[in-house]
Amino acid sequence: MQADQTFYSSLVTEYIIPKGNDFAFKSWHTHLVNQAKCAPGFIRADLTPPLRCQDAVVKWYSIIHFDSQVNLDNWVGSIERQKLVESGQEIFRAYRFKSFTSGLEGWFSQQWGGLERSSLGSSTWKQILAVVLGLYPTVMLQSKLFSALGILNSLPPASKMLVNNLITSSILSLVVMPFVSHQLNFWLQPEYLISARKNDAVGLIVVLTLLAIMAILFELF
Repeated sequence: MQADQTFYSSLVTEYIIPKGNDFAFKSWHTHLVNQAKCAPGFIRADLTPPLRCQDAVVKWYSIIHFDSQVNLDNWVGSIERQKLVESGQEIFRAYRFKSFTSGLEGWFSQQWGGLERSSLGSSTWKQILAVVLGLYPTVMLQSKLFSALGILNSLPPASKMLVNNLITSSILSLVVMPFVSHQLNFWLQPEYLISARKNDAVGLIVVLTLLAIMAILFELF
């Protein structure tokens, strides 16, 4: 005999709301819950009291429960929910969510839709410049060092490129980018946080100046 289902599936969502948008958000969330009630397997929905933050934002946490992971997945991916989420972009700055099915599965929580997560990181153009700032000196120094020492010269071109990329990626991920990210933390803020134009300008000038200086030095040496 098949065992009874012990755990339901729940979706926990953190919404980041600009101060003053609380009423609009609660109204929007009511529409979301009413839409979820029409989906198969819906059980209940909970909305926790808001968390007031120092960054001119308020965090709301919504928990929506379904009777199975399949029904929860179907609702999360439904066109109706996607339309509501798109309409909510005018109300909240960003959001993120996790799916929980059992007491342990929360450690391996799932997220759906890369587009839904994009607004949680810093601006794309900042990320590109930060990566170039870390990648450029790494590649140049590695290339000059390997050429001077004759490292990997015995390998075929394709194998040499593969090994080079593995070494570069390891150095970049483990050493360079953590350092760059830490130093540019004031500039690489998530998009939903209010970012002073002065900080944006200072960060951009710093990155472009460092790239220009490195380009000149590499040309000379």
